[in-house]
Amino acid sequence: MLKIGELAARAGLTVRTLHHYDRIGLLTPSARSAAGYRLYNRDDLARLHQILGLRQFGMDLSSIGAYLDRPDFTALALLDRQLAALAQQIAEAQQARRQLQAVRDQLALGESPDLSVWLTTLETLHMYEKYFTKQELEQLPIYRDPEAQADWRVLVGEVQILMDQAIDPRESAVLERAERWLALLERDTAGNPDWQLRLDTMHEQEPDLQRDTGISPQLKQFIQEAIGEVRLKLYARYLPHGALVHMRRHMAARGREWHPLIARVRAQMQADPSPATPGAHALALEWMALFTDMVGPDPAVIPAFRDAVEREPLLRVGRGMNEAMIAWLRAALEQR
Repeated sequence: MLKIGELAARAGLTVRTLHHYDRIGLLTPSARSAAGYRLYNRDDLARLHQILGLRQFGMDLSSIGAYLDRPDFTALALLDRQLAALAQQIAEAQQARRQLQAVRDQLALGESPDLSVWLTTLETLHMYEKYFTKQELEQLPIYRDPEAQADWRVLVGEVQILMDQAIDPRESAVLERAERWLALLERDTAGNPDWQLRLDTMHEQEPDLQRDTGISPQLKQFIQEAIGEVRLKLYARYLPHGALVHMRRHMAARGREWHPLIARVRAQMQADPSPATPGAHALALEWMALFTDMVGPDPAVIPAFRDAVEREPLLRVGRGMNEAMIAWLRAALEQR
């Protein structure tokens, strides 16, 4: 039997993660030593393998527990599923290698690869490997639906014209496009805040994608200003004037800090789901400080802010946050 530290080291996990799994009843050790140490046997290791396998498929911890406890669950079926996923990853890697080799061979001969070769290579490298899994891309409307892509080309073209004409982002013509932008983003990411965050990151980090979509940094800044105005109008239905002043100032000065912070919170949650860690607490403090800078110091504003977000769907689009993340941050704030 293995002690918790030995199991954590061999599984590439932290002891805190295994404590968390025990606390929520997901992986309870089969025995305890005379000194009270957790001891894990072969069946426990098999269950841990199943937990980690299901996490690779994007299943949350509460769903994993329910899935493993189903009467029709079998370890054999899970292994078959893992082998199929691994085979798919190997096939994608082999395809990427063939494409890169073809480009290299053409360059070595002094030839200029066809545009379609470059685009396919970029798609494989940037989309498949860096941002989304193949399974996610099959479900991502903005990627698989030509009509959705056409809608974006039209909208981006309209926004570009307004920006070229130096129209103020607060004008109704721009605000209308900002609302359409949010609606398309919600529709074409299936309302998934994590995908919205990753799409935003992808556009920031891939100059080729900026060129191909027409969403340049300048256009993005222009439409984000209009989106900020749309959101402020919605918040005005719920928040006092002083809070709106704070929000306008915050969006101009520090609004771009939110997505990098949210990305770090997601990475921390994936690395260690327990909120009872120093890293989680530090991130929660940073999040609370940024939130306070946005809405101001009045505690009465917080429930009004939450009410606005709950009642207004457009306020939730593009935030990159979900209820599980907010609950995790709140729990982390309570740690000392």
